Parts: sequence; structure tokens; C-alpha cells
Amino acid sequence: MTAKETKAAIRAERLAARDRLTPEARALASEAMLAHAGDTLDHVKGAVVAGFWPIRSEADIRPLMERLRTRGARLCLPVVLDRETIVFREFLQGAALVKTGFGTLGPDAQAAVLEPDILLVPLSAFDASGQRIGYGAGHYDRAIARLMALGRRPRLIGIAFACQEVASVPFEPHDIPLDAILTEHGLRIMEAGSIRYETFVPR
Repeated sequence: MTAKETKAAIRAERLAARDRLTPEARALASEAMLAHAGDTLDHVKGAVVAGFWPIRSEADIRPLMERLRTRGARLCLPVVLDRETIVFREFLQGAALVKTGFGTLGPDAQAAVLEPDILLVPLSAFDASGQRIGYGAGHYDRAIARLMALGRRPRLIGIAFACQEVASVPFEPHDIPLDAILTEHGLRIMEAGSIRYETFVPR
């Protein structure tokens, strides 16, 4: 199989595993993520952090986003503009949200478009070297590439349940590895071929 075909097979398998988690298990795991990241993501004052509004069986990081807000982060959410493009609109406290594509919600067109320093990235699968598989549309890949073309290198923190980890994700030239991943087991910093736990300090 090609790398693309292998990724598609892994995506389907790991999303099915995520879907098999009960709502109660997902809620407990999301609470554990908040507990882990709440103490380690504590150097976010002044940083622009892109979160996401949960869809389907994703982890619910809304409490985490609000905790980061109280620590001085400026929040934004991804908005799908078309088949190729997402932008990140500022998410002000109490702001009304609208449907923004792929079943998710985000700020309306009046919100400011921001360039994130930290991206909390939803995904379908990941491995120990920090390679990830998204949902297949490539929106985050293009958004990250666009930020890097502007001279910015956002910190990439994958958000996933432990059941979404696989032995190996095929690498393609456009792939940009994660800097860290947050699961119910903790916030883990990625290094070549290994994972270690430590306090995460954004650049």
C-alpha cells in the first residue's frame, strides 16, 4: 500500500477504537487531560492558543481552554473557509459561536483572525516519534505550512486518547511532527523515537 492508503487504514481503525469508548470513559479521560495539562501548560500568558470545539468522539478540551484563558492565553478556534483553508478566529469569553464546517462551531466572521503560537491539534492517530494522522482533509497541514511560510513555528500539541496511539505512522514530505501530545495518561514531549514526560514551556 502507499503511505496515503496506509494512513487511511490506520485512520479508520483508530477512529473506530475512539468511537468504542463510552461517553463516560471519554468524559473521565477528558477530565484527566485537564488535570495533567492544567499544571504543566502554565507558561501561556500572552500566547495565542488555538483549541477546537469537540465533534463526534473527540476529547472535550473546552474546560482546558478556559483554564488557559485564566492563565493569560488568548484563545482562537479553527474555522473552515473552503475545502483547502482553515483560519483561526479569536474566541472571546462569552462570544456566540456559529457553525463553521465539519460539524464544529467557531466564532463568526466579525472575530479577529489570529496566528497561533500553540496549536492544540485534533487527530485520528499518532506514534512515539510525534507523527500524526489527521482526518484526511489536510486543513491543519496547510495551515501549519502557511504559518511557517510567514516565519512562525507554532508549538503543536496533539490531543488524543491513548487508544489512538499506533506503532508507526508513515512519513510523507509534507508531514510536520508534533512537539507534544496530551492524552489521559499525561502531557508527553516528543523526541526522535521516544516520548518523555516533563513540564511543557511554549517557545
